[in-house]
Amino acid sequence: MGKRLTPAILLAAVLFLSIAESFIIHPDDLNDEKHLWDLYKRWVRSFNVSRAEAEMLKRFPVFVENVRFIEASNKNGVSFKLQLNAFGDLTNQEFLSIYARYRPDPSATKNATEVFKYGSNQDTPTSIDWRALGAVTPVKNQQQCGSCWAFSVVAAIEGLNKIQSGRLVSLSEQELVDCDVYDYGCEGGDPRIAIYFASMKGGLTTESNYPYLGSQSACQTTKLGQLAARVRGLGLVPANNESTLMQAVARQPISVAVDATMFQFYSQGVLTGPCGNNLDHAVTIVGYGTTVDGSNYWLVKNSWGTEWGEEGYIKMARDAGGAEGLCGIAMMPSYPV
Repeated sequence: MGKRLTPAILLAAVLFLSIAESFIIHPDDLNDEKHLWDLYKRWVRSFNVSRAEAEMLKRFPVFVENVRFIEASNKNGVSFKLQLNAFGDLTNQEFLSIYARYRPDPSATKNATEVFKYGSNQDTPTSIDWRALGAVTPVKNQQQCGSCWAFSVVAAIEGLNKIQSGRLVSLSEQELVDCDVYDYGCEGGDPRIAIYFASMKGGLTTESNYPYLGSQSACQTTKLGQLAARVRGLGLVPANNESTLMQAVARQPISVAVDATMFQFYSQGVLTGPCGNNLDHAVTIVGYGTTVDGSNYWLVKNSWGTEWGEEGYIKMARDAGGAEGLCGIAMMPSYPV
């Protein structure tokens, strides 16, 4: 039997979590370099980031630049807020190179078994949240492995499995990371290829049977036949059409790729950019709706843990401009069949 946690240890754990999740930048922290250095040290302690002093000196200018970027954005009166989190001293390029590794495969569309063609605006609800309908597992964490593509796909398959079978089962991302020979493990991948791979073997096994490691290992072939959810094929939502994408999301969670440039410090609200269409990250749309002030949004499940964003989710502006959607969200939607 394990040791019982004392009240003091439990209190310390609660305090650590509350500090990390509500890290506040005070106006005095920006007064001068000394205050900024103290802020940096407080950030390192709060998020338990391992940094030698030499590394801190090297990364201090990056941290300061990020702090000033966050403060400037929050003063602009936009519909979303940024906040310092565990990624505070990474450049945006470093951050995306680790956590956003979507790698589009030009041949992916040839594997499609169907193109989304049912539904209409008339029978599409004005809002839907697949979490409330019991079709979304808790937010997961890909860690420092570029496996966003696998998490995007698994969330979509978990949703379909719940809709078809009535059972919500957490499925294995590690199975895709290790065994999908058409993608690149922690070096990235294409959700459309991963759905096709899952359909070729019939489906996926459970998370508990093939747990996530945060790194790529040899494929455990003995577990591949232990299917917990069936996948028959790959479906494609017509590109660059948010109306059709809305119809698709009304029927099941949908895998999409986005330009995640503005994701690093997202905290809450409806993201409105700026971002382009340089697709570099894969996520899953699990709903859509409209805020009380009339802002249309997509509800998106991410794979960076619950400490990021709105407990692991991000709201992205819907019908926000071009046909590609905000950050390219409507460019390459796909789903398991």
